[in-house]
Amino acid sequence: MLTRTYRIADKCGVVLFKSSAVLFELILEAVAFLWGGVLALLRVGARIVWFVLRPIIALFAGLFALVFGGARRTAKAAVRGGSTAMARRAARIEIDSTVLEDPLKGQNRSLSGLIVVLLAVLVGVVLWATGQTRGTGETPLAVGIAAANASDPNALFAVTVTSALIPTAQPSATALPALLNVRGAIVYAARESGQTDLFAVPIGSRATIRLSNDPADDRDPAWSPDGRQIAFASRRDGNWELYLFDVAGDSTRRLTTDLAYQGAPSWSSDGQYLVYEGYIGGDLGLYVLRTEGDPTPIAVPGAANSSAPDYAPSWSPDGRRIAFVSLRDGNQDVYVYSLDDQSIVNLTNTPERAEDHPAWSPDGAWIAYSALDIGQEKLFVSAVDDPNTSTQVINLGRAPAWSSDGATLAGVIDSIDGAQIVVNPFTSSGTAAVLPAPARTLHLSWTGQPLPSAVIEGGGVPPAFAEPLYIEAVEQRTGDPAYRLNTLSGVQVEQALLNDQVNDSYIALREAVNTQVGIDVLGRIDDAFWQIDRPPEPGVPRQGNWLLTGRAFALMRSGIFGFPPPLEIVREDIGVETYWRVYARVSEDAQSGQLGEPLRTLPWDFAARTSGDVVAYDQGGRLKTEIPTGYYVDLTAIGVEYGWMRAPAGRDWRANAETINYWLFEKRDGISWFAAMRELYTEAQMGGFVPTATRAVGATSIPAPTLEIRPSIVPVTVAPVVATDAPLEIAPTDAAPVTPLGELAG
Repeated sequence: MLTRTYRIADKCGVVLFKSSAVLFELILEAVAFLWGGVLALLRVGARIVWFVLRPIIALFAGLFALVFGGARRTAKAAVRGGSTAMARRAARIEIDSTVLEDPLKGQNRSLSGLIVVLLAVLVGVVLWATGQTRGTGETPLAVGIAAANASDPNALFAVTVTSALIPTAQPSATALPALLNVRGAIVYAARESGQTDLFAVPIGSRATIRLSNDPADDRDPAWSPDGRQIAFASRRDGNWELYLFDVAGDSTRRLTTDLAYQGAPSWSSDGQYLVYEGYIGGDLGLYVLRTEGDPTPIAVPGAANSSAPDYAPSWSPDGRRIAFVSLRDGNQDVYVYSLDDQSIVNLTNTPERAEDHPAWSPDGAWIAYSALDIGQEKLFVSAVDDPNTSTQVINLGRAPAWSSDGATLAGVIDSIDGAQIVVNPFTSSGTAAVLPAPARTLHLSWTGQPLPSAVIEGGGVPPAFAEPLYIEAVEQRTGDPAYRLNTLSGVQVEQALLNDQVNDSYIALREAVNTQVGIDVLGRIDDAFWQIDRPPEPGVPRQGNWLLTGRAFALMRSGIFGFPPPLEIVREDIGVETYWRVYARVSEDAQSGQLGEPLRTLPWDFAARTSGDVVAYDQGGRLKTEIPTGYYVDLTAIGVEYGWMRAPAGRDWRANAETINYWLFEKRDGISWFAAMRELYTEAQMGGFVPTATRAVGATSIPAPTLEIRPSIVPVTVAPVVATDAPLEIAPTDAAPVTPLGELAG
């Protein structure tokens, strides 16, 4: 009996000992799981404590086993004795059993005390480990973020997480990723509320600062080499001219003084000259201008020898070369002009791509540029002096700008929500950084100099226009359908009607086009609203036709014909879709530069389909051989500002002229075609357009519903074009010798 009791007690002791160890391990694992990766070292520290306590626990276990092992050996010895001795020993044990009860209880109490001690040690370890952040009530990660925000509330920080078991200094914030350590500031142009202004973002800050707010357009900014001035193009005096903006002094000075177009300035390395694109005598070419002293422009001699347009210049850091874009070889490529020997080299020579926006690296070894490649805008970098070096694709984006150390390259990436300035590593590997930017960000320039503190503290200037471009006055109605049509006063079209939710934006768009083109382009159109029973054009499906919703209109298709035609169409392949960009030729009274600007891209020639050219017939046309002269306005860009988006061409547009769709603009406002139809019709009126048809049994057709129409009360005003009799001031282009230009660059 006693032997069995001893064995049971021995096993219970072992079970209790192992249970305490398992319980200790489980609690450690639970604590590690709760704190996660941030307190990963907690587990290591706890295991260290366990390593220290394990010898003590093993000692207690050895003593425990020794006690019970001795009792077990004594019992076995009694069994091996003689029968008489056994009987005598058993009798003795029977007599002394009451005496031996007290030692057994003492041993059990010792084991219980050991377990209590172990649990107390465990609780102490947990309390000590978790006490590191108890004073603030925050986790170490929250402490790190708070410290980063306190040091620089606008910083792009990276939090350093410390262990809770090993006391360290307060977590610190790395203000910037490594590729932005050069700091400085990026200036760019962005279009908001129908105008283009200059903005800047200091590297290390997420705050965008508006630098200009003139009611006219300001664009094409370029930092001076010392980071003190910004050269830019503006229409603030009526036509496109060049200006200098003193950032610290907050003052602006005009540089050019003639009616012709000037834009896209780029600085010489000494800061004394600007090279820019100018439209003189019907030719877009390159010119050089002093920033101080004599303002007479000088034509770049070698570049002026071509009748093809040359534009988007970029001056090299050594002052001896100019990169620019040209169509002189029939394709839009990047060229490099040498001021030393007047040689011109085609750097890119890629007929399958149209490159733009060249930018020199600070060491002069590379030129970055952007191009539409397989439906996506990408940043490329090519070596200038080593033709055997392959062109590198850096990332998606456009309008590249180098950091002052040449280690990184920034570009603009457009998205549904707006735009981002993405800074990519160039000389090393790493992850790109993203800086905020408004939608429709245009041109980047990066200086290594910080913005003046007064500019940053001032927060920039307010916008010139706080009101929206238009207000859609929608009549509140009850019942089904919820909306009705509204008339378009003064618009020549078969059905001068649009949905009440979009008619005001069309009226505002028409007035904006009148002002910028000088011609009432939207006063006469081919289509507006289509009745639901109107048959579609051949090969065009009825379902999905937005003209049926009253949320679309079509320009005059005949606008692409004439000498010169009123409209020019540029093809753009984006993703898997083909889109068209529509340019309207400005009034002949404004062809001196008061309105619009020259074209830079070859338009698409639809008439070539019927010219007998088999390739042109199969491709739905071809590029025109020359860029038309004159001034044009981008109708597609204006339409976007008022919510009217261009429609993609049909997949069969090369064979079916009815699906080309360059004339079609839609205002969907994020709703589906069926939802747009339900704004004007009940489900019963829509008939077969409803997912589950509601046509009555035996009915053969549904008569066209009678829609409620109310006249528009919004007047339409056409801004007159102000003609000028002032003579065109043209700077001499062939009088300047070649030698002075080479000298001034030195």
